[in-house]
Amino acid sequence: MPIKSYIAHPHNGKYQELLSELSDITDCDIIPSKNKEIVIVVTDTKSDLEDKNMQIEINAIKSLNILSLVSGFETDQ
Repeated sequence: MPIKSYIAHPHNGKYQELLSELSDITDCDIIPSKNKEIVIVVTDTKSDLEDKNMQIEINAIKSLNILSLVSGFETDQ
């Protein structure tokens, strides 16, 4: 099961929109920053294919400017 964490940077003025769109994605937990400049995103998927599809879904968000992978690992199945 791939588990990954990211830092998501919104386009200027799009922080709330980014939070809203990320919160709609299943198997994706978000942690808003106190300064409202970044969002911590943690994904937990059941397979590499689900992980790849989730990355595509996240990267398609229009309010997202930059998505930086912080950590990732896969548990043995």
